[in-house]
Amino acid sequence: MKKLVASALCVSMMAGMLVGCGDTATTETAPAADSTATEATETKTDDAAAPAAAGDVVLNVWAFTDEVPNMVQKYIDTHPDCGFTFESTIIATTDGAYQPALDQALAAGGADAPDIYAAESAFILKYSQGDAYQYAMPYEDLGIDVAAATKAADIAQYTIDIGTNPDGKLVGLGYQATGGAFIYRRSIAKDVWGSDDPAVVGEKIGAGSGSWDQFFAAAAELKAKGYGIVSGDGDIWHAVENSSDQGWIVDGKLTIDPKREAFLDLSKELKDNGYHNDTTDWTDAWYGDMKGEGAQGILGFFGPAWLINYVLAGNSGDTYGDWAVSVSPIGFFWGGTWILANKDTTKKDAVKQIIEWITLDCTEDGLQYMWANGTFNGEGGTKDCVGSGTVMAMSNGELEFLGGQDMFDIFVPANQYANGKNLTQYDEKINSLWREQVREYSAGNKTREQAIADFKQNVADNLDVVVE
Repeated sequence: MKKLVASALCVSMMAGMLVGCGDTATTETAPAADSTATEATETKTDDAAAPAAAGDVVLNVWAFTDEVPNMVQKYIDTHPDCGFTFESTIIATTDGAYQPALDQALAAGGADAPDIYAAESAFILKYSQGDAYQYAMPYEDLGIDVAAATKAADIAQYTIDIGTNPDGKLVGLGYQATGGAFIYRRSIAKDVWGSDDPAVVGEKIGAGSGSWDQFFAAAAELKAKGYGIVSGDGDIWHAVENSSDQGWIVDGKLTIDPKREAFLDLSKELKDNGYHNDTTDWTDAWYGDMKGEGAQGILGFFGPAWLINYVLAGNSGDTYGDWAVSVSPIGFFWGGTWILANKDTTKKDAVKQIIEWITLDCTEDGLQYMWANGTFNGEGGTKDCVGSGTVMAMSNGELEFLGGQDMFDIFVPANQYANGKNLTQYDEKINSLWREQVREYSAGNKTREQAIADFKQNVADNLDVVVE
């Protein structure tokens, strides 16, 4: 019944939102953008796209992977009368190449400027609320009824908050939902607590409590049986970061929220008690713990659905299928990609169609449904959590990796539990500087006071913010 109700609601919304694909927008000829804007970039028309016919609109799509361009191509393939084609500029975020090129292209404007561009969680605030927010067109200016559409699609509030500009206008939404949960080994839970049930494990680690107290009590029980609770301190960082009441920068000044400062103590407690294998995320040792190859077996990892699909599943080895998902003690999100429109685009109708189809269409023909059910590239693909709670209510999130558990039962509420109001456009850099000093402290190389002082100095040396 929930599937029928959700589907009916979304169909009624999308009937009013989607414009017929044959209604082609007109294009004005504008001065070409400065050629340096696309240096070190690869600009291409997707090979699968049909050549632009006379009168066709050609969208310029900018992204840091081929994921969004592939979505645009899918829309064109499934809507052959839409009347537009596209060119994509894909620049990897490696070495910080994407943002400077995008900034220059947006500032230069003209016919070569992006009509649609993507920004990931590490730097979305710059483009939705920060230094480059002025380039983004509010969704309502595309003709989207934002309040009604986001309500019908049941979009998690954190992703709306992040995509809302300083004027209170929505300028970006994501297609993924990246609320986090605790992803754990069933066999270890059974050995220590006699059950691998997500409710039992959740109770043990303090699911939904907003506190780390029960989690560390569980860590002590695990240690007594020869296990660690997480691989490294980085595994709890995103939950700590997103549970804070304030971001790193408040009124132009560096601010260390008490909950983020407490990460010093949480990291040291993990280290001093041997509750982890002291790995650093994204290293071979971290991946090894997913396979159960570390010094001690590790119960789990904190993360969203993409951590399961694109990291754990491929690195689990013989532990594949020995996993489940439980509610996290602390609400958080990690990652995601937001889709924005250029305020100066002359192709609003085509842009509107693409953005609605990717982020708000919750019918079975929309990107969200294909992404959630693993049918984007045909049957049997990777299922993922999506921005629309309505779509996930219509979908089957059972995964073999999770022993048949439906991950949506955990991740849908996790998305609502996440906080999107404590981010700044400087988070990527400041987080790195903070975590460096936390590890120095937990390793015993610095006092708590020296680690904090060195962190402040490093921020002052690297960023144009006030440090007191």
